[in-house]
Amino acid sequence: MSFVQEFKEFAVKGNMVDMAVGIVIGGAFGTIVSSLVDDIFMPVIGLVLGGVDFSNLFIVLSNPEGVAVPSLAVAEAAGVATLNIGLFINAVVKFAIVAFALFMLVRGINMLRREKKVEEAPAEPAPPPREEVLLAEIRDILKAQS
Repeated sequence: MSFVQEFKEFAVKGNMVDMAVGIVIGGAFGTIVSSLVDDIFMPVIGLVLGGVDFSNLFIVLSNPEGVAVPSLAVAEAAGVATLNIGLFINAVVKFAIVAFALFMLVRGINMLRREKKVEEAPAEPAPPPREEVLLAEIRDILKAQS
């Protein structure tokens, strides 16, 4: 089997195609979660906590030129070293949402598997053929006579 033929067989296997589709959907899901966290959750949480803008929450680590740093964008443009606490909090919230969604997905799949196993369980074994029953009865009669 040639290398190209082997690669083609590998690439078009069902599992590989399923994985590729999952990666693409996962990327799209990540974009949606990022927007949900950045544009909806964090502004509301910031408002509840007294108007804190988490995307602009940072600590200046090193500012040798003494540049005024009113925002993270200005700090990045000036090359000032910062500890971006707000962006980290956003990333943690995004992770929690994705982890919860994956947990719910796996939980649902496991529930379906359990239901399938219950359905597949055999009710009871089929009765033995009539010949075996008759032979067992004859054996028992012969044992009783001796």
